[in-house]
Amino acid sequence: MSTVLPFPMRAALPIALALALAALGIAATGAMAQSPGAVYTLTNDPAGNAVKAFERGSDGSLSPAGEFATGGTGTGTGLGNQGALVLDGRRLFAVNPGSDSISSFRISRHGLELIDTDPSGGDQPISLTVDDGLLYVLNAGGAGDITGHTISRHGALSPLVGSTRPLSGAGSGPAQVSFDPRGETLVVTEKNTNLIVTYDVNSDTGLASAPNPQPSAGATPFGFAFDGRGHLIVSEAFGGAPDQSAVSSYAVEDGLIDVITLSAGTTETAACWIVVTGNGRFAYTTNTGSGSISGYRISQGGTLTLLDADGETGLTGPGPIDMALTGSSRFLYSLNSGDGTISGFRVNVDGSLVPNGGASGLPTVATGLAAR
Repeated sequence: MSTVLPFPMRAALPIALALALAALGIAATGAMAQSPGAVYTLTNDPAGNAVKAFERGSDGSLSPAGEFATGGTGTGTGLGNQGALVLDGRRLFAVNPGSDSISSFRISRHGLELIDTDPSGGDQPISLTVDDGLLYVLNAGGAGDITGHTISRHGALSPLVGSTRPLSGAGSGPAQVSFDPRGETLVVTEKNTNLIVTYDVNSDTGLASAPNPQPSAGATPFGFAFDGRGHLIVSEAFGGAPDQSAVSSYAVEDGLIDVITLSAGTTETAACWIVVTGNGRFAYTTNTGSGSISGYRISQGGTLTLLDADGETGLTGPGPIDMALTGSSRFLYSLNSGDGTISGFRVNVDGSLVPNGGASGLPTVATGLAAR
């Protein structure tokens, strides 16, 4: 692996630059530096992709905090993906599926500063994952592939030579790519083949192995996340069949997956996106066809138990897709494609969700959600 130095603390912007920003009428975004956090989503606009930012109050409330061009374009259509936006410390990375590129931002006191926009190494990038200065992108177009990039100390992106690897085959309908918690394995879900594909990552070169396709426990594996013990939690949309979606859990060892919980039903329709709380105790999936979120308790061994018998731990706007938890896992947000809104929830210690405001005015083709 190429040697990548840790990101240093960046110096404060000169006063002259701050005054110039104020003269341009965007100094209000500077409030983000003092706010507890922020929420980000992508417009996915074919005329010019951009990150929409929302300042997050200490109570979880959201307020608009600017729009920041990525230097690329979107598709203006749904992508069937998870992970279009990824946070890594003070960096934010975004896909540009319309222009086959990826963008790197620095989070600054004035919002977001675009650092770099580079080719993704394939067609239609839809999902990103980052670990220790290494970024892999999932390209869904053509036959589909994953491709690696290194991240410089300043956030610039460079292709990792020889890193492109195929998926299980053409037409696989990939949804997400992610490193496991140790950065040793990459995982990709394929909706059309009902496969979960793993790749071993060489710790010296950062290069991934050949793909290792393995059958999913249930149909249409989609979004996924890992708990603190490395268990893989995967949503299963079951082709959108009414009230048939589910979530499964797996142990992962040396690139091999072993089922722990087999398709624990949500009782809802089209479970697609997954998040896991920082303490590893709870998982949540959005049910796109039901306008709801189903919560699960995760045991130490990775077993899943539905929190609510009716599968409705929270109700969202229509067509919930991506989700994001804040760093503390105190607040959960869902992006709703049916009406261009974000639904907010407070996460209680028992895993229950309490509605907690949100935001509106987003394009219905927006994709990706990240929170800090």
